[in-house]
Amino acid sequence: MVTQISTILLFISFFTLVVPSRSRSSLVASSFIHCISYKLPSNNSILNVLYLPNNSSYSFILKSTIHNLRFLKPTTPKPLATITPLDYTHVQVTVECCEQNGLQIRIRSGGHDFEGTSYRSEVPFVMLDLKNLSSISIDMEKNNAWVDSGATIGELYYSIAQKSPVHGFPAGLCPTVGIGGHLSGGGVGNLIGKYGLAADNVIDALMIDAKGRILDRKSMGNDIFWAIRGGGAASFGVVVAWKIKLVQVPPMVTVFDLTKTLQPEAITLIHRWQFVAHKLSEDLLFRITISSTIDGRGGIEATFSSLFLGRADQLLEMMEESFPEIRLRKEDCIEMSWIESVLHFAAYQRGETIEALKIRINPLPNSYFKGKSDLVYKPIPYEALEDLWKRCSNVTSPFIHIELHPYGGRMNEISESESPFPLRKNVLFEILYIVSWMDDKDGKSSENNINWIRRLYDFMTPYVSKGPRGAIWNCRDLDLGENDVCGGSNFSKSKVWGYRYFKNNFRRLAIVKGKVNPHNFFYYEQSIPPLVLH
Repeated sequence: MVTQISTILLFISFFTLVVPSRSRSSLVASSFIHCISYKLPSNNSILNVLYLPNNSSYSFILKSTIHNLRFLKPTTPKPLATITPLDYTHVQVTVECCEQNGLQIRIRSGGHDFEGTSYRSEVPFVMLDLKNLSSISIDMEKNNAWVDSGATIGELYYSIAQKSPVHGFPAGLCPTVGIGGHLSGGGVGNLIGKYGLAADNVIDALMIDAKGRILDRKSMGNDIFWAIRGGGAASFGVVVAWKIKLVQVPPMVTVFDLTKTLQPEAITLIHRWQFVAHKLSEDLLFRITISSTIDGRGGIEATFSSLFLGRADQLLEMMEESFPEIRLRKEDCIEMSWIESVLHFAAYQRGETIEALKIRINPLPNSYFKGKSDLVYKPIPYEALEDLWKRCSNVTSPFIHIELHPYGGRMNEISESESPFPLRKNVLFEILYIVSWMDDKDGKSSENNINWIRRLYDFMTPYVSKGPRGAIWNCRDLDLGENDVCGGSNFSKSKVWGYRYFKNNFRRLAIVKGKVNPHNFFYYEQSIPPLVLH
């Protein structure tokens, strides 16, 4: 223990010397490191998981899961220290010492958050990167699994497939997304019609609260367990592990991708799709992606994609009856296992093995991007879709991606108050808008592209949800509003954005926060504010 403390004190002295212009931050960091060095037992060295700015691996760890290059600039605020815990004790001590030293904490499981709130802050902070907490334990007899928050969706899918070809989990499409953030925000995926959100299939969790205690579902209580399954768990504590319910999938599924580039045909099909997709069998997910063409000719295209939990002949019969306009042929359909469909929708090359799901490198290159989201309750008029197509066709950005993801099925059966995620019944589809670009030397590209997507979002106002206009928590958007920089959270002020994500559930979330964390230790730009009732 003496050797460990001596080494850490040497780290502290060097850290203080190399950043004299930030003396207060240096002293706070020194006090924080002193705290964790004394709290950890001698056989649990903090040196294995601590990265300070003078450490040669600091930059690599920080950048390793930053997928939005907008937040990888020299001017982006960096953490005073990064902790990559190897066990839950490291998390407990980090929370305790941040709380004692008045440091904000940022919790990162995958780094895919649209606004980078898991790894940046305008005030001194410590980043807790959960990447090493990635254990997955599957119990096939009970049809459930424990998965650590630092595991990725791809790793979970892979682990399930190793145990059974007829089991899966209703999570998202991108395999490098961290489980922690995905589950805590709800989690929309291809099985949403049959099994609901990923968070709807969580049956227990382990959370470390502001006092450093490890709580399970029973000890945290119903209110907190309700809040962390769709309400943003990082507002309430550090969820280190989730117990999930596995779901049944058939040994063979069918997929197709049909791309339309001609304006009249594509718009007619999109317009018709709005009346049909949410009413189809719960075994059929039928979505649309409007995106820039990738063959260099310019313009945009609409791709109609499907995952059907059954064979091609059944799908052909169903589509002929419900959506004959798409003119689906048997040669358009590909039968494969469910785990192979995961690779298909994640845009891996045909023939890639499922081993690729264990690789944490995103199959698509990182870029600068800005995203926004909407919910649609009434079909968008044909004329508005024409205007949308025209606006997207004229954009100068290298890449746009607008995804129309239908709801219906199981989502109509779950009440708005069952979990914090209220955007369920009568929703026709969700819209995800993304604009991305590959360079930004002078800042002009970022300004132009962000302004473009904001104008598109404004244009869509008459055609999407109202009172309030809904948004998806896992598609975080700081344009909707944010908390004060220095930790101030006012419920009345936060309602501006909070009701957009959670509707009336926002007040209940704030009341839960007021009970478990009234001093608002777990804070970030869109964390739930505490509402303390007297």
